[in-house]
Amino acid sequence: MNLCPICKKKVAAGNEDFPFCSERCREIDLGNWAMEKYVISSPADPRLMEGSSEDEE
Repeated sequence: MNLCPICKKKVAAGNEDFPFCSERCREIDLGNWAMEKYVISSPADPRLMEGSSEDEE
């Protein structure tokens, strides 16, 4: 059993709304993306990381 990422109820893998427990939780998640509550970080620039040397490239 998995947990719904929104309400934390148990969800079976075969549920049609998986990984969410319901259409409601799926729509809440979509709204969170639309309101930019979730952020996908950009890849780190190795040149800006501490301890990296220029001769690694």
